[in-house]
Amino acid sequence: MVAITVVDMGTALTAAEARRAALHAQGLLGAPRSRSVPTLLRSLGAIQLDTISVLARSQELVPFARLGAVGRPAVHQAFWEPRGPGSARTFEYWAHAACVLPAEDWPLFAFRRRSYRNRNDMWGMAPDSTSVRGVLDRLAADGPLTTNELGGARKTPGWWDWSEVKQAVEYLLACGRVVCVERRGWRRVYDLPERALPERALHDELTDRQCQVELVTRAGRALGVGTRSDLLDYYRLKNVAGFADVAYEAGLEPVEVEGWGQQAWAAPTALEFLAAGGRGRHRTTLLSPFDSLIWERARTERMFGLSHRLEAYVPKPKRVHGYYAMPLLHGGELLGRVDPARERSRDGEVLIARQVSLEKPRALEPMVAALREAAAWVGCTAIRVESVVPEGSAEPLRRAVDAVEQP
Repeated sequence: MVAITVVDMGTALTAAEARRAALHAQGLLGAPRSRSVPTLLRSLGAIQLDTISVLARSQELVPFARLGAVGRPAVHQAFWEPRGPGSARTFEYWAHAACVLPAEDWPLFAFRRRSYRNRNDMWGMAPDSTSVRGVLDRLAADGPLTTNELGGARKTPGWWDWSEVKQAVEYLLACGRVVCVERRGWRRVYDLPERALPERALHDELTDRQCQVELVTRAGRALGVGTRSDLLDYYRLKNVAGFADVAYEAGLEPVEVEGWGQQAWAAPTALEFLAAGGRGRHRTTLLSPFDSLIWERARTERMFGLSHRLEAYVPKPKRVHGYYAMPLLHGGELLGRVDPARERSRDGEVLIARQVSLEKPRALEPMVAALREAAAWVGCTAIRVESVVPEGSAEPLRRAVDAVEQP
């Protein structure tokens, strides 16, 4: 039984208890609540989207990390497969970044839609511009439509500049006058909210304060325990006055976490989990750099002792861990990272571990297990290990990988 003691500033948690609470809240400790991707999305509240596809795209990696080898088509079906007018289960919007969100949470972002509507300089678009009216008219008459079907995304082939149509439809998406609940391939399909979303979700009645409270509630539930900065970062909330009052309204309890040196708050569900023993089966897996467990660098370093950053946009000579380094989670700790790639050969597809960083002595066997599971999930029939740090671990890692590949 985990000992939880009450102090003047709230419940006192050890660093290990806070870490277990966070892992459980994120679905990475204990039996999965469900192997359903929609259930996972509701539990996390938001799953970040990203265009980079190395092992797979981030929005596929997040369910894989928690549910194991859930089929990639199942992820697409859960997020984007059309279900008919008024029956969307998800929508895309600006949350932590561009995210997939449960359709029932549409009202919670009324504050952000209002903010965008009050900005008259977004992408050079005015609410009554010809381009804006043109997009709305086309969607009303012919939608749902992709940007290409609306007229094209680029000014000139090969240029990065958005066309006026693309600027208009993204402005309308931010304002909530259009919505994306479907993708064809990797293309967004735009529609009118009143046609796509369930009727019960179609309102902007919540005040900004009510939206903030509801989103802090969800952030607390998804993080388990967090500081003010952690909780606000989950949905990128700004200008939140009187945070302690917001946290109280959100049902969070003040806690002091060993070594954090700042006030924190915990969800009642997290404290109940700890009071019941705080144990369960840990996942051994590779995490997307955009995984919500490690979204905020300061929190990741405070909780796991790992300083991690995405180096995809860092010049190659300056990269330390690789283009798309994925942290290795095992036993509730981050033990290392790997920069993966995929390559097609005559005998099938190969998962390449371009750079492996084994940052703790017991990382080798978990890294082998994680690479093996990831390779099987994406259909790779072999694994090739290239650079390894420390160098003395290179041959043991290669031998271990070769051993598991032999029939």
